[in-house]
Amino acid sequence: MRPVALLIALPLILAPGPTLMAQASHMGFSLNLLAPTGEFADSTYPAYYSFSRGRLIPAQKESYDVGLGGSLTFSFPMDRNFAVRLNFTGSATNGANRAPGEDTINLRHSLFSVGGDLQLFPQGTAFRHRGLYFVAGLSADFERFDRSFGDPNYDSTDTTHKGRLGATGGIGHSFGFDSGRRFTLEATFHKTITGNDVSAGNPPSTDFVKLGFGFVF
Repeated sequence: MRPVALLIALPLILAPGPTLMAQASHMGFSLNLLAPTGEFADSTYPAYYSFSRGRLIPAQKESYDVGLGGSLTFSFPMDRNFAVRLNFTGSATNGANRAPGEDTINLRHSLFSVGGDLQLFPQGTAFRHRGLYFVAGLSADFERFDRSFGDPNYDSTDTTHKGRLGATGGIGHSFGFDSGRRFTLEATFHKTITGNDVSAGNPPSTDFVKLGFGFVF
């Protein structure tokens, strides 16, 4: 699934080609907080009988906490109101799987994304990357799910790798003057749009609200 997700996202990332190279880009860095939503935040799995253990395993509840990550972005203005942005994002989110009478399983979700976004600046400030803007795009998401009875960094008992396609939409604002460094705030919602059919054995959709705090130059 990983190559498929990358191939789907690649046209959006590479299509502007020579046009983008002719523009002065704005590079940005941000620290991100991820608040899981939906089944990624809280999932319950029904009880089942384990033949290997010879007993009934009670219902399990999985939940993830707020995660931490970072982004590197390159915004290419196309005109006064419109820009194309490339972004590289990584994050890690910890969680737990709990069931009555069972040992707690520690969870960790790691995500690396390569994405392409469209930015709309309604105030006509795309060239300066200043003021209010709206953002929407697609990303190739490379995910790792770790399950462990100890620290997932050192005691990973079960690991699943998944490549999926994600979609993002939201709003941001750059504070500052027309030149130099500007402080940015951005709030976006991310949703997995491929490979998220739980009934087919896939992990739940990795849905979360991302709050980004950073700088753009």
